[in-house]
Amino acid sequence: MMSEVNLNKQSKASLLAKMGMMVAISIVLVTFIHFPIFPVVGFLEYDPADIPILIGTFAFGPLAGVALTAVTSLVQGLTVSAGSGFYGILMHIIATSALTTVAGTVYYTRKTKRTALIGLLLGMAVMALIMIPANMVITPAFMGVPAGTVWSLMPFIIAFNVIKAGINGIITFYIYKRISNFLHSFLTR
Repeated sequence: MMSEVNLNKQSKASLLAKMGMMVAISIVLVTFIHFPIFPVVGFLEYDPADIPILIGTFAFGPLAGVALTAVTSLVQGLTVSAGSGFYGILMHIIATSALTTVAGTVYYTRKTKRTALIGLLLGMAVMALIMIPANMVITPAFMGVPAGTVWSLMPFIIAFNVIKAGINGIITFYIYKRISNFLHSFLTR
């Protein structure tokens, strides 16, 4: 009985270490790689921080993906992206949680390349769709921008979310299996 308790504690510690590693990689990526996709709306910057979050989601499940999103968003929003403040943290949590919840849930129904691709495509669509009302409600409230101005930027906002989720999804799709073996063996001995 005691060995089961210790193994359970070891498994939890191993999972937390792996998830912490994914958060750290996300923060490093966003620190060094971020650039605007559309010069007209330079505040909408692409960054690859969602790639480790998606990898963690596929490896550990959709709830782990949401947890990774929340922790990464908080750390990122308080450090490397502090200029966007609580607004940036909230928007990142909403967008990436939509992506990871859908992609992770679909992938966990049957762990195949096909379901990974379907999950990523559906997650991308849901992320883009959920950010329409999120931007219409949250942006005017936090940024003091009229809703009409936000609405006029909506084509850029939608395209930005599709492009960002698409790039991160494609990269995740091609590297996940290589990293998955490492993640599942790392710290399990």
